[in-house]
Amino acid sequence: MPGLVATGHSHRPTTKVANKSFKSRKATKGSLRDAAKGRLPGEKGQRKTPHQQVMSKFDRRNQAKQRQLEKHREHLKETSVFAGKDGAPRNVAVIPLCADCDTPAAIRSLNGSVDIEAEVYDHPFRVSVDRFKQKLEYIPLQRDLTACLDAARVADFVVLILSAEQEVDDLGELILRSVESQGLSTLFTVVQGLNKIEPAKQRLSVLSSLKSYITHFHPEQDRVHNLDNRQETSNLMRSLCSTTPNGIRWRDERSWMLVEDVKFNGSESEPTVLTGVVRGKGLKADRLIQVGDWGTFQIEKITSATLPTRRKKGEESMAVDEVVEETLDLPTEDREGLADLASGEAVMEDDEDMDAATTITQSKKGVLLDEHHYFSDDDEEAATSKPRRLPKGTSKYQSAWYLDDDQSDDGSDLDDFEMEDVQEDARPEDGMEGLAGPAQTEGAPTEYAKSEAFTEPDEEDDAMQLEAYRKSKRTEAEDDLEFPDEIELHPGALARERLAKYRGLKSLRTSPWLEDEDRAYQPEEWQRLLQVPNYQGSRASAAREALVGGVAPGTRVNIYIKGVSVSAQKAYTPGQPITVFSLLRHEQKQTAVNFLINLPADAAAPIKAKEELIIQCGPRRFVINPLFSQGGNTPNDVHKYCRYLHPGQSAVATFIGPVTWGSVPALFFKRTVPGAVDAEGEPITLPLALVATGTALPASTSRVIAKRAILTGHPYHIHKKIVTIRYMFFNREDVEWFKALPLWTRRGRTGYVKECLGTHGYFKATFDGRINPQDSIGVSLYKRVWPRQAKSLDGVLMEPLPNDDAMDADIS
Repeated sequence: MPGLVATGHSHRPTTKVANKSFKSRKATKGSLRDAAKGRLPGEKGQRKTPHQQVMSKFDRRNQAKQRQLEKHREHLKETSVFAGKDGAPRNVAVIPLCADCDTPAAIRSLNGSVDIEAEVYDHPFRVSVDRFKQKLEYIPLQRDLTACLDAARVADFVVLILSAEQEVDDLGELILRSVESQGLSTLFTVVQGLNKIEPAKQRLSVLSSLKSYITHFHPEQDRVHNLDNRQETSNLMRSLCSTTPNGIRWRDERSWMLVEDVKFNGSESEPTVLTGVVRGKGLKADRLIQVGDWGTFQIEKITSATLPTRRKKGEESMAVDEVVEETLDLPTEDREGLADLASGEAVMEDDEDMDAATTITQSKKGVLLDEHHYFSDDDEEAATSKPRRLPKGTSKYQSAWYLDDDQSDDGSDLDDFEMEDVQEDARPEDGMEGLAGPAQTEGAPTEYAKSEAFTEPDEEDDAMQLEAYRKSKRTEAEDDLEFPDEIELHPGALARERLAKYRGLKSLRTSPWLEDEDRAYQPEEWQRLLQVPNYQGSRASAAREALVGGVAPGTRVNIYIKGVSVSAQKAYTPGQPITVFSLLRHEQKQTAVNFLINLPADAAAPIKAKEELIIQCGPRRFVINPLFSQGGNTPNDVHKYCRYLHPGQSAVATFIGPVTWGSVPALFFKRTVPGAVDAEGEPITLPLALVATGTALPASTSRVIAKRAILTGHPYHIHKKIVTIRYMFFNREDVEWFKALPLWTRRGRTGYVKECLGTHGYFKATFDGRINPQDSIGVSLYKRVWPRQAKSLDGVLMEPLPNDDAMDADIS
């Protein structure tokens, strides 16, 4: 056998070559950067902020203890209003969503789970839970939309009742969506009649289906409590008595109260007494209060309303009669009045100034473009003007279309124009932001016909061609809504008379709006509205004022008010919950209020502007005819008016109403006709529909809503950049009046009127690029539209359905 061969070393060839490193006396910048690996010089691993510093074990324990104590103090502050023998009760609103739900039976099940035998009423009543040392204020409700919204507005806990046998119908879903959208505190869901489901193995699937339904609206609902199970009901009562309510932000910024008792004195001059427990912030007699749908009232005085106590020992356990009604707060000199408009003598301008402005406007020879009436008398031109930087070759006439003197010679400033605060992209009809870039130059011959001598057309032929042109264009508009603001002029109408209120803007977003031209058309009360120059500062001041003073929360009080109408006294029923909200300073004064309105994508039909809607914002409801406009922040505070709000879109709804401080949710309802068919072919079953939701925005009378009118023309002859246009105007005088306005095309080209041709409204225009024969040429005109006055809602939102008129007859 041959011997083993030694294999201690084996040469493995490779292409790797290890050259000597370059020896340099000084390191290069690249080598220093690679060696630093991102570190900056002088850091040396030191942490900058205290949160980055490494703390010792003792410091970490101390910091955790401080956080725990702070959290405990916040919890005690939130629940202190419920603590003690005289603490406030926890308001529990019980809302049935199905037709066969029994609200009194549900309340009996809750009370029976903790061995409470108490009578159940059809109005708010109080129950003491001795096991958990708490008090509950039940608010039993029917399937009434108005009552459910009012009760949920002041409820600490909302209990929704579902049925195991019937589905939630349209009315129940309307109540659920409305309560959710106005702001909801802590929510619990229960089911009735689950033990009646046979066979028993189907109960789990029914419970799972109900949980899936409620989590579609409220994903935080992890379970549905079974009222037929005593253990689950007892756990629910424990949660009602020990859980800290989430609260509603806009509600907690004000003082509010659920009215437990009302005492009328028969006439409006005599005071009406409202009894309840103060919640939220401190209640002040100087502030106005909103009482349900009755209206806004001044407080005459606030007195204590302590409940009588019972003696613990003795043969005669009777209530103590020595309950003294103490005066807690009285109005002072700072008391706010009920006037909603300013005094007319101090703010209205003289009629002579208004007439002078109107006369000056009528004496001009051209339409208003930004701040100037172009082509008017030469002696009215400014003698001197600031020198401006304009592109080379720009004439004096063309320089009027440049907004400032920051234009470069290559036109790049127009391409780099930024509008980050505007939600929608700019279009050609909006002005300079929507224009196309510079036209490309070509060396090839033009594909369009050369210019021809203009011949005055025959009137009959011209009318027939106009009718055919508009008919074809009307068909295109049905397929592609390219120009929603386009209007058509009658050949016999004068455009300068029909569009007398309109003006031109070089840019919808940056051009200044001359408000003096609108003085002759503004509403009479416009100058008497509340002016809010600094909304954020005014809101912060009103919120800080509500933090101090007043009757402390948790105190049971009597509120004396005057002026309650006789109709409100007759319409009052104990089963209808009455709420009281203290208004912040100035919240009764009228101004131009704005609301963000969101129309769901699954809406059946769009909402037309100025259509009658019912809005609920906080504790108040109004009937409004809002104006819709585009949102966003613009440098000139001018926003385009929207004729329709289409499904899936958002807009700003504006009307004249009382100001509301803060981001308060808003609900928009629309009256419908039961039995009719909606746009999708579905039958309508309810007389009211929740069509949109929104949020209160800062109120402003300086926000301009500009309604746009687009006049379009047809290119008749095209020669390079010179185009003959027809069908935009129909007489020479209109062309002379509107020739200062810039022209634009659908594809982003811009131009100006060069000269008039004939007497039928034909004219020549020069553009910055070639025009396609299929393109449309337009001109944009704007006028300011004014919001309409809101009216208070009389009565309830929706009358209860016939099957839901009364509570269950088995109320003991």
